Amino acid sequence: MHLRNRKVTQATQDSVHHPLFARFYARMSVAADRGGIAAHRAELLAGLSGRVVEIGAGNGLNFAHYPPAVSEVVAVEPERSLRQLAVGAAMRAEVSVDVRPGTAEALPVEDEGYDAAVASLVLCTVRDVPRALAELRRVLRPGGELRFFEHGLARERGLATVQKALDRTVWPMLFGGCHAARDPLAAIGEAGFEFGTYRSLRVPDSGPQTPTSPCVLGVAYRPRADLV
Repeated sequence: MHLRNRKVTQATQDSVHHPLFARFYARMSVAADRGGIAAHRAELLAGLSGRVVEIGAGNGLNFAHYPPAVSEVVAVEPERSLRQLAVGAAMRAEVSVDVRPGTAEALPVEDEGYDAAVASLVLCTVRDVPRALAELRRVLRPGGELRFFEHGLARERGLATVQKALDRTVWPMLFGGCHAARDPLAAIGEAGFEFGTYRSLRVPDSGPQTPTSPCVLGVAYRPRADLV
């Protein structure tokens, strides 16, 4: 593995700072990967190629799953502690990863410069979901892919009621701005993306459900009509 061509940048300023949650998330996410999330990450990223932008990269657990056909990953993470962990993960990755500060609502990358975008367990926390998705549409070339793996609003009325109650009270405060009851599929559709294949799943796939158990994993596209 050659590191001399890697570009890894760190922030001088941070728009998001949740150091306690970042430490909790770093431990929890590694444990969750061992419990099965890693397989979903691999499925999410399989077959990607070219230039990729990833929003809310966290501690960089996706980086190990990017296939060799990916020429570059620009990974945007606003939280300082998680970004520092992502820098380490970028140095270990088999593809070129450039870790940058920034938010999903104002991506520090050029228009139509990317073949694919990745949103992985992040739309629950962004402050402005429509704006973030508009940014992803901006930076993707027409026909480019949006790969998504997100938790969201349950289909079951009982769990959905619990999710909404938690969002109005303690959940965002306890979990770094996370919202359990957002509807990622609806938001992606409303942002003008065209859906490819996707599937619903539970995380974990057995045992009691949690407020973040209902998930969706799949692909959508920036319309080729945007070429006009």
